[in-house]
Amino acid sequence: MSFLHYALIGGILASIACGIIGPFVVVKKISYISGGIAHTVLAGLGIAYFLGGDPIVGALIAALIAALIIGWVSISAKKYEDTIISVLWALGMAVGIIFITKTPGYNVDLMSYLFGNILFISSTDLYLLLALDLVIIVTVFCLYKQFLAVCFDAEFARLRGLPVKFYYLLLLCLMALAVVSLIQVVGLILVMALLTIPAAIARQYVSSIAKMMLVSIILGAVFTAVGLSLSYITNLPTGATIILLAGVAFLCSTALKSVINEVAHAK
Repeated sequence: MSFLHYALIGGILASIACGIIGPFVVVKKISYISGGIAHTVLAGLGIAYFLGGDPIVGALIAALIAALIIGWVSISAKKYEDTIISVLWALGMAVGIIFITKTPGYNVDLMSYLFGNILFISSTDLYLLLALDLVIIVTVFCLYKQFLAVCFDAEFARLRGLPVKFYYLLLLCLMALAVVSLIQVVGLILVMALLTIPAAIARQYVSSIAKMMLVSIILGAVFTAVGLSLSYITNLPTGATIILLAGVAFLCSTALKSVINEVAHAK
């Protein structure tokens, strides 16, 4: 199998993870948290490389720790949420850069995690992406109603006896897994965009979370496939090309939706 096939499959698998988690992120309005988790991941990558371990394992550990810290602060001290996200964002980048500079030699792979290089995806990466997808799919399928309650009416769910804190932390952990799945596709810098843009577009045309998931998965797969093709033809950075395509699609969709609403209102 060629590297392009690996890249395409990797993009589709990443789109599945983001398509499922993205609607929750958009509806709950926690996209900034995904950015904080993504940049904290650099610390895990840097430390893992420095110690000679698997960088993806380091990324997973850092992402889950960041998700739990942010979630705990959000629950116990809401007014400090933005502050802790900003601190972890900066701290993760700083720690990652320090360990990168202390790692002997210059590792191109580490830079690909920062800026994304879907063309470097290996068969091992595909198995990892598949495993992350399965964890996310099974968890959301089993706890779909609970996640809906947490996102739409947490106070009512709490009064009904639902352990809202637990499910909110679990949702953030699933978001952390989705972030890690996107690292090699678009890089840490652009993760937040691909996690939210397909879901934001879907929300303009469908109302239910389930339908948003389906549309988000399809859009994510289309953006990655077309972006991969365009970057290969034009010799442009793949991650940036994918996000540029998604961003343009969002702007066009927003303009189209505005026109549709005006026409409907005029009638």
